[in-house]
Amino acid sequence: MNGTQKPGLLDEARREIDAVDAEMAALFCRRMDAVRKVAEYKQANGLPVLDAAREEAVVQKNIARLPDAAYAGYYEDFIRHTMGVSKAFQRAALGMGTVAYQGVEGAFSHIALTHLFPHAKALPYPTWAEVFDAVENGDAAYGVLPFENSQAGDVSEVLDLCYAHRNIHVCNVYDLPVSQNLLGVPGARLSDITRAVSHPQALQQSAKFIKSLGLETQAFPNTAAAAKCVAEAGDKSVAAIASRETAALYGLSILAGDINTTETNTTRFIVICKQQNTAGDRFSLLFTVEHRAGQLARVMEVIGARGFNLVCIKSRPMPQVPWEYYFYAEVEGDLSDEASRELIRALSEPCKTIRVLGVYEKKNS
Repeated sequence: MNGTQKPGLLDEARREIDAVDAEMAALFCRRMDAVRKVAEYKQANGLPVLDAAREEAVVQKNIARLPDAAYAGYYEDFIRHTMGVSKAFQRAALGMGTVAYQGVEGAFSHIALTHLFPHAKALPYPTWAEVFDAVENGDAAYGVLPFENSQAGDVSEVLDLCYAHRNIHVCNVYDLPVSQNLLGVPGARLSDITRAVSHPQALQQSAKFIKSLGLETQAFPNTAAAAKCVAEAGDKSVAAIASRETAALYGLSILAGDINTTETNTTRFIVICKQQNTAGDRFSLLFTVEHRAGQLARVMEVIGARGFNLVCIKSRPMPQVPWEYYFYAEVEGDLSDEASRELIRALSEPCKTIRVLGVYEKKNS
């Protein structure tokens, strides 16, 4: 057989794939026509795009249809991706295809946004507060914001904005592994660098590396803005700390890779919107208690006594009320269950105020 000839079996298999692809294209259009009708119904009845319980049931139902279990994992990926495309189409059909973030293209918030909303129009804002305002005013359907880093801790300003904006809800969370890199202009060497510029959390995450080189530091609003500034200035003595994607975006060279102190550096992002999800496997609360001994302990006792796992609890100073605090708590549970709703009712007794901030599915990247 000549090396340029294709075996008959390979030709036959490829013809079969082409025929199936043609059928799938027609079925895809048929499916999306039905998705459009779903979007219209949700719009007319004020329903959210994401119905987590329904989505999971559809995935499991489709997997059960397979005659060959060897394909199950691959088919699950296929179905979940298809449903992601459907949700993106629904958002666009409902005029919800715009997502706000703080920073510029290439910032970690923008990277998280592209993972969560690959078909959306990304709308940049200079500050986190403006992202909240954009969602609240209807200029964007969603906002993507950093909430916590596994090494540097909370992004306290974002939590405070959640507390201040009572009409905003958290509808999703996303964990993005973060690799910080030292980026210089083309031709720069590591020995040339005397100053590192980046977002304060990126500088903190890379503190050990920065100290080892004895670099000066300068804070920027976000990592991509720092990289953009370095690229435009053309100064070989200044380097930005940012992602590899940002290096490619602004034509910078990676002088040192993976410089974050811990290998498991991860940033948790939240997605905010105006409509609260009806179901999920976790929910978050914002509450206050009377400034008396034992009140916070009572809240934790109520949660534990009803068999709920308190994933985390954090305190923040109350705005304009010295030495008093509000609390953020994340709890495992589904608020569509009566037991979870009863928990919220029970917490209203030891809590001075209580608000459900978010309901969501906890999925990692």
